[in-house]
Amino acid sequence: MRVSWDDFRIVKAIGETGSLAAAASILAVNTSTMARRLTQIEASLGVALFERRRTGYVATTAGAEVLALADRLELDIVSIIQRVCGQAQQYAGNLRIASSDSLALHFLTPIIADFRKIYPAIAISLVIGNRPLNLARGEADVVLRSTDAPPESLVGKKVSAIGWAAYGCKENWGDGFASCQQLRASDWISYGGSLSGLKANELIEGRISQHKIGYQCDSVEGVAAAIAANIGIGYLPCMIGDIHPSLTRIGVIEPSLSSPLWLLTHPDIRKVPRVHAFMTFCATYLTKHRTTIEGTCGKPAVDLLSECNRAFCSGGNEQANAKISSGTHQAANERPLVHDRQAMDLDSGLYGGSLLSPSAAMRCNMKG
Repeated sequence: MRVSWDDFRIVKAIGETGSLAAAASILAVNTSTMARRLTQIEASLGVALFERRRTGYVATTAGAEVLALADRLELDIVSIIQRVCGQAQQYAGNLRIASSDSLALHFLTPIIADFRKIYPAIAISLVIGNRPLNLARGEADVVLRSTDAPPESLVGKKVSAIGWAAYGCKENWGDGFASCQQLRASDWISYGGSLSGLKANELIEGRISQHKIGYQCDSVEGVAAAIAANIGIGYLPCMIGDIHPSLTRIGVIEPSLSSPLWLLTHPDIRKVPRVHAFMTFCATYLTKHRTTIEGTCGKPAVDLLSECNRAFCSGGNEQANAKISSGTHQAANERPLVHDRQAMDLDSGLYGGSLLSPSAAMRCNMKG
């Protein structure tokens, strides 16, 4: 026995009008169709729902129960539709945000805290990790990730670029840069697992002897904790290393490790009020903290290891160390990274300039 909402609508229309013709007119079908459908419904239920009288159709006891159920269903359906439509027009409902552990801890959490003060009716679900997500299937509404190749199926904004540098334990290194010899002689921490493809990992493995890489971790926060524990030195995003109380920057920013930070969503939901509100709010916040993300606080912008590597190749090791010690590197704020600096509001360009055309590919496969 299978009864659909359309079946209930037919029974309800006949019960309210007492006439097949009138019911057929309400539902925009012909009378013969209405009669055939009623016969099928009664056969499916195994009971007569109406008595056929000269004055019209009168509900039987079973028919009255079905009519009452149809009324309740209609009320529930209308109520749900109104609630859903109301949420679509207001800043309410659930919002699923995905990001990496470091971005979630140091940026998204305070952003969400301030956002919820303004939009308390929007409930946030935070998904932390680096696994691929399918926004078309609703696995996330908004994604904040670092990637050089954002999926063409998503739309959003490049809000900044993440600067990277070498860091060491402050207790061991103090506040000064390391020399080339110190870097070569130190134990290093690299990235493994899902983060083994990071540019920082490739740089370390390409320039440091394998026996000096004594620790790997598949979490940026885990690498930061290992450096703070003096297990070794390693590369970190400046926004993580610079604010950690137990870490100190021992090398300058490596331009080759810089990675764009994207705020993305699916084009089908970009104008949903809660998504619109969070994208605008988050982009504005991140823009205000751009220098923290870039690591451009008047510190050198050429990586020490890179300089040492070139010096070793040319036999100019002492010259490289002297250049670093004397502070003659070009400052990072004299070499601004390229950004899309259009207005942050959605309607005035959050998607402008960095618009990603939808395509068949729907997976957001990014490392963060």
